[in-house]
Amino acid sequence: MPNKIENIDSLPEAFIHGSAIVDNGAELGRGVKVWHFCHVMKGARLGTGTSLGQNSFVASGVTIGDNCKIQNNVSLYQGVTLGDDVFLGPSCVFTNVINPRSALDRRDSYATTQICDGVTIGANATIICGNTLGNFAFVGAGAVVTSSVKPYALVVGNPAKQIGWMSPSGMRLEFDEENIAVCSESGRKFQLDKLNGVSPYSEK
Repeated sequence: MPNKIENIDSLPEAFIHGSAIVDNGAELGRGVKVWHFCHVMKGARLGTGTSLGQNSFVASGVTIGDNCKIQNNVSLYQGVTLGDDVFLGPSCVFTNVINPRSALDRRDSYATTQICDGVTIGANATIICGNTLGNFAFVGAGAVVTSSVKPYALVVGNPAKQIGWMSPSGMRLEFDEENIAVCSESGRKFQLDKLNGVSPYSEK
């Protein structure tokens, strides 16, 4: 599991590199780091301990949870919401209009994209708007996500297809004949249900 931030008061104030632009009205939690050439617009919210890599952009209305790691060259447009402990690989792409035309103003039809807690999105992946990535979903580098992704699912390719399941520690889950898997890093158990997908294992 990700390391939770337990003592928020012990974190330093937000760090903003001198080349970055943070508009008045943006909300930055304690310990936030905004690196070179970033732009955070008014009305954007960055949670405690989140890091925004070089040359990234956060639009008005975007909410980013705690302890997110956003690598270089990522743009988060209005309509995108990140939960806690989300990892965004370098140059991954988000959209907010399904059918853009330069000659038409579609600012009243932005679609929402929900990235839930613990999700990893690999470098150069593209997330088409209007979809939800469930808790701890894992998107491989270069994938093009055109539909919602189940919690714990591992998806790759264009269009992205599910090829397995991942633990919160980022390890591939291999299920036995009783549909139980053990994370090789954390030792935690998970169970697979054909209807409901993966969930933490609980004794019956």
